[in-house]
Amino acid sequence: MPAVDKLLLEEALQDSPQTRSLLSVFEEDAGTLTDYTNQLLQAMQRVYGAQNEMCLATQQLSKQLLAYEKQNFALGKGDEEVISTLHYFSKVIDELNGLHTELAKQLADTMVLPVIQFREKDLTEVSTLKDLFGLASNEHDLSMAKYSRLPKKKENERVKTEVGKEVAAARRKQHLSSLQYYCALNALQYRKRMAMMEPLIGFAHGQINFFKRGAEMFSKSMDGFLSSVTGMVQSIQVDLEAEADKMRVSQQELLSVDESVYTPDSDVATPQINRNLIQKAGYLNLRNKTGLVTTTWERLYFFTQGGNLMCQPRGAVAGGLIQDLDNCSVMAVDCEDRRYCFQISTPSGKPGIILQAESRKEYEEWICAVNNISRQIYLTDNPEVISTCLHSTASQNMKNSDTENDKIVPQAAGSAPDTEELIAPGTPIQFDIVLPASEFLDQNRGSRRTNPFGETEDASFPEAEDSLLQQMFIVRFLGSMAVKTDHTTEVIYEAMRQVLAARAIHNIFRMTESHLMVTSQTLRLIDPQTQVSRACFELTSVTQFAAHQENKRLVGFVIRVPESTGEESLSTYIFESNSEGEKICYAINLGKEIIEVQKDPEALAQLMLSVPLTNDGKYVLLNDQPDDTGGSPGDSRGAESEA
Repeated sequence: MPAVDKLLLEEALQDSPQTRSLLSVFEEDAGTLTDYTNQLLQAMQRVYGAQNEMCLATQQLSKQLLAYEKQNFALGKGDEEVISTLHYFSKVIDELNGLHTELAKQLADTMVLPVIQFREKDLTEVSTLKDLFGLASNEHDLSMAKYSRLPKKKENERVKTEVGKEVAAARRKQHLSSLQYYCALNALQYRKRMAMMEPLIGFAHGQINFFKRGAEMFSKSMDGFLSSVTGMVQSIQVDLEAEADKMRVSQQELLSVDESVYTPDSDVATPQINRNLIQKAGYLNLRNKTGLVTTTWERLYFFTQGGNLMCQPRGAVAGGLIQDLDNCSVMAVDCEDRRYCFQISTPSGKPGIILQAESRKEYEEWICAVNNISRQIYLTDNPEVISTCLHSTASQNMKNSDTENDKIVPQAAGSAPDTEELIAPGTPIQFDIVLPASEFLDQNRGSRRTNPFGETEDASFPEAEDSLLQQMFIVRFLGSMAVKTDHTTEVIYEAMRQVLAARAIHNIFRMTESHLMVTSQTLRLIDPQTQVSRACFELTSVTQFAAHQENKRLVGFVIRVPESTGEESLSTYIFESNSEGEKICYAINLGKEIIEVQKDPEALAQLMLSVPLTNDGKYVLLNDQPDDTGGSPGDSRGAESEA
């Protein structure tokens, strides 16, 4: 027997669009079955009517044959044979009429009545459960809409508890009605097959009995066939009973769950949040603008697919693209006094869609998932092939570009190392610097505090006060990526080429401007507005640094960082400077020389004589300095300055 598709009772509570889509298929099947059953019943009633008409016709024929004797024929010679023959035929027809009458009764009991019972019982039950499921679903949607409108600022615990109980009751009612509806639809797949076979079996048995008693002309093969059909019906009946038992047990287990399953945001105090998600699915409220100041909220099913955010309304066969999540940004927002709202913005910084989650757990997991996807953490099937295609496409695009920032380093002679020896194929590129948690804690630990009134904070840093070198450069971060070696400056040139190529391919033109402070101890990137340190590198960890050979404003350096496993990782950071990159390289080199000679007072004195100093004993260079507002100067003035 072929497998019978069925609705999974475990998915009744989730009520996802996929389940609704499968449910629509079962509903369409039930509607088609209802139409077909009505037409089949009409045809069978016509057969039954014809059989009744046959009974009346044979009865009338028998009476008419007997009436021949009573006719007064003028020429009645030889009528006795005819009359006796007609009497015999009348007797035969009377017997045949009895068979037709019995056949009509069998057709009514075994053919027409089962179809009527199937239509009035099973199909009507499915239709009634469908209406109850629709009412319960609408009631749940109304309760969820009411719950979603609970205020955040003026939260009333009593109202919140009442609304939560109302949502739980509506969700339980919908769950119960959906389980009953799913069970009825699953059982209908078995009953419809019996409903089609049982009437035909009754019709066939009636005809066989009719012919057996009349002439016994039916063959034994028909008996064997009908026996096999009867056996199959009995087998289907056994399967139905077993499936009904399983569904009853499963229904009891699903209804015995904890009440917290029906209550939204039940674990608001200590939610179990998974922050490593790279895909997410669930219902969210989408904010839609209906006017200049008016908005509406629509509850839709959202899911991530690769680097895209998809949306699938109820009744839709598949989801549609809402927003590309690659290199986007997500942040929490306060919106119309609603809780758990967040906004997804485009890579260019343009505000995008605003969504609302139903619980704190969903709210934080959605934000984490979107953040992870925006950084392209999700894996690809063939990263090597994609990387090769990306590099070839980037090279072609870079040849056609005439902007200064898109210049690439010309390939060196045949002795230059291979690209794969410098950077592994498929290495991801980070286009923004994110302050590490440990750095943020160190920066705000101790006596340093945030000024709540917005006055300018002291821009100095602890290591800058004791440093002999302190130089500031205005730079814009282009990107960073892991590398395989730091034995040659070619790795910096190759990283520049790949970063610029990736920006051109992905149309990423936004750059983060920072102040690069070079001291004799560290390289520190400082936010020009807040004076918060975005990143800090020990100068001893800088193993390579170089400026671009053609575009003088491009500069990069390699950082060697020890890992917890005992190994070391190498990363290249690429910047665009307002001044020449050679000046930054000179400052880094000077800082490393200071580190080397600080142990030797005589060598330190010789170095101090060769480099100009300020009044407080710090080395100075000729370079661009940030103005008082934290912006970039319009030209290179070459004045002596301090950070």
